[in-house]
Amino acid sequence: MRFRHPDGTPVHLAYCSNVHQAEDLDGVIGQLSLYAEPVRERLAVDRLGIGLWLARPAVTELAADADALAKLKAELTARGLETVTLNAFPYEGFHREVVKKDVYLPDWADEARLDYTIDCARVLAALLPDDARRGSVSTLPLGWRAPWPRERSDAARRALDRLAIGLSGLEAWTGRPVRVGFEPEPGCVVETTEQAVREFGELDHEHLGICLDACHLAVQFEEPDEALRRLSGAGLPVVKLQASCAVEAPDPAAPDARAALRELAERRFLHQTRTAGAGGVRGADDLPQALDGTLPDDTGPWRVHFHAPLHTDPEPPLRTTAGQLTTVLDGLLGGPTAACDHIEVETYTWSVLPRPPADLTEGIAAELAWARDRLTALGLKEDHS
Repeated sequence: MRFRHPDGTPVHLAYCSNVHQAEDLDGVIGQLSLYAEPVRERLAVDRLGIGLWLARPAVTELAADADALAKLKAELTARGLETVTLNAFPYEGFHREVVKKDVYLPDWADEARLDYTIDCARVLAALLPDDARRGSVSTLPLGWRAPWPRERSDAARRALDRLAIGLSGLEAWTGRPVRVGFEPEPGCVVETTEQAVREFGELDHEHLGICLDACHLAVQFEEPDEALRRLSGAGLPVVKLQASCAVEAPDPAAPDARAALRELAERRFLHQTRTAGAGGVRGADDLPQALDGTLPDDTGPWRVHFHAPLHTDPEPPLRTTAGQLTTVLDGLLGGPTAACDHIEVETYTWSVLPRPPADLTEGIAAELAWARDRLTALGLKEDHS
């Protein structure tokens, strides 16, 4: 869906296809008819944004085969879909039985990560609608925090310089600007906006910026307004917002809260867990560790990196950080100028919920409707042109 900010900026709203399992081109195209087009029809809109996740095998085929790329673009157009953003955080195998920390591999010290990201940018430049101002690609915040010795940090820095050069060359060649956003995440080299300013503050901000994930921001107990001021003050653009909610346990010591949290402690994805007290933010790398005593439960609420559906709360006593997401949207789009033009609903965890929905398309459509309502409440108008 497209919106128009009061300042005239076109704002794109999409959902991320990393919720679906396909990793080759045929599977990606199949997702469009099985899920994306029905979501569009449920929302009764002429055009729906889909933020594609293209695993390494699919990107390799698309980057090497112009006919395959044309086929994908034609399929998007025929189904009333458009792509202005790619999620290039997972490289491949995102729906294996166990993913956990493998999602951070290869990291930015590995040549494969740079090659993959450049290929994603090339593919996106070809998929962009003719009237789109630019594209965005989100990626991991360098890598998992340990081990991260100086030599790997230096290798990653060189890769980012080459990435900026590659994106500049792509824009000169195609006329289509594509920006890459690094996504701070708990447990990584860059967890917070403060660390993002330190690591990325001196980069080429014409082509490199931040992908702000509202769930991650909440898990780290960052105040949205302060975080946005910090990024703006450093000149770091928010090239993409991932509209997402964390799960919060207001009283993690309560028996019913412990039982509800244990239902979320599944084995596929990593669920970093944090609490904030007088000594600052403390954390465990995964929810089972937190539940086994790594994290104190008497200092305040726990927030869990478990992307919860935007439009509904879990069963009490758990809740979500939807209120904080609303504050982030207000900070980015509620002012006289738009500070972000790409919004991607990214709830990839539907299949690992304690009670997965019978109809995934209905859930995705409901999330997008929730986001649409928040944008219109901020004064943005749906653009049906």
